[in-house]
Amino acid sequence: MSASTTRYDSLLDSASAKVKRHVLPLFLIMFIANYIDRVNVGFASAHMETDLGLSAAAYGLGSGLFFIGYALFEVPSNMLMQKFGARAWLTRIMATWGVVAACMAFVRTDTSFYVLRFLLGIAEAGFFPGVVFYFAQWLPQKERGKAVAIFLAGSAFASVLSGPVTGALLSVRGLGLAGWQWMFLIEGAFSIALCAASWLVLKSRISDAHWLSREEQGALENYMAREQAEREAATGGARVPVTRLLRDPQIVLFCFLYFAIQLTIYAATFWLPTIIRKMGGLSDFQVGLYNAIPWMIAIVAMYCFALLSARFRFQQGWLALALVIAACGLFASTSANPVFSFVAICFSAIGFKAASSLFWPLPQGYLDARVAAAVIALINSLGNLGGFFAPATFGYLQQHTGSIAGGLYGLGVTSLIAAAAAFLARSKPSRRAFSDEADSLHRGAH
Repeated sequence: MSASTTRYDSLLDSASAKVKRHVLPLFLIMFIANYIDRVNVGFASAHMETDLGLSAAAYGLGSGLFFIGYALFEVPSNMLMQKFGARAWLTRIMATWGVVAACMAFVRTDTSFYVLRFLLGIAEAGFFPGVVFYFAQWLPQKERGKAVAIFLAGSAFASVLSGPVTGALLSVRGLGLAGWQWMFLIEGAFSIALCAASWLVLKSRISDAHWLSREEQGALENYMAREQAEREAATGGARVPVTRLLRDPQIVLFCFLYFAIQLTIYAATFWLPTIIRKMGGLSDFQVGLYNAIPWMIAIVAMYCFALLSARFRFQQGWLALALVIAACGLFASTSANPVFSFVAICFSAIGFKAASSLFWPLPQGYLDARVAAAVIALINSLGNLGGFFAPATFGYLQQHTGSIAGGLYGLGVTSLIAAAAAFLARSKPSRRAFSDEADSLHRGAH
């Protein structure tokens, strides 16, 4: 290896390390704020029912409407982000979601609750892919996987922090506002305040990063330009229509698997505080502390499953095992004993959170590189619709039957079906199908 090549590699490594050091902490904090503003309504539901007469069905529908707005506007948001740049667009996303989140403090009717939840989904649309896009513009491919993994860990830490933080804020009083109103105002204001940090820390171009030396800027710009040229040469600039993607049964299967996983995760996210309150005699802060326990257990489980799946390679089997664990916990959580139900949900969390991390290597391994980005975006959009169906269905059941046991049974059955379906998933590329598809797109582009 020549001295110039060694020097270039050293500069590239140094630049990548500095990029991660400057932006990853901010992205983690942004993700935590994003998650809390999305799910804090679960802690306020009991208070909103008392103060506003918000029914369980209305709460469930409103919680889920967030994901409709999110799914509908994710693609347009991504297109606008490419036009205006990740720095400006991510800051705009934070500002609008912070304002809408704070406005939740002034909900008075079911309709205003529905509208604001839907608007919150629109406001947040594009945040996750925006961060991934930023990594794609600033980090070499070998570093992007590590950065995305650290960023995704933020969702697990956010799950742990959301309970104690939100529970504590519910005790705030003053100026004629209830605790749940202060909770929405303070957490929304925090997201708005982060806009300043986002604008100051994030840069639009590598050449704007004053914390990189000129040599580091040049090495990173050169590498990223070369990587982009290789992508364009492989794809011919062609876009993959959704209708073509859905012709592949494997992609349909991936969409179902991720939908089933998200269905369970968001059912637990929005209804766990309600289950905990049934134990009786707990303050809002204590409910928040109990709410953190399943997610803390889940973090350990995700790490252990990752180690096991790396050592004993059979991704489909590990995913199926995680889904079976989730199903067993969900079935057990239908117990009339609220303490036992909570313990069962903790056990279930081991499965459904581990399943979310075990799932992604399957489509990533199967997909041809020329269509991977489009398919992963499709899977993510359709899968997140589970966040609509779960809370809406649970709310309807709570309203009309006085229990969410039927929903928990349904989630358990869905997890078992998904566990069986996981064995049908391929973890290696279907060269013929995707080569033919990508080649036809490539020819069509010319």
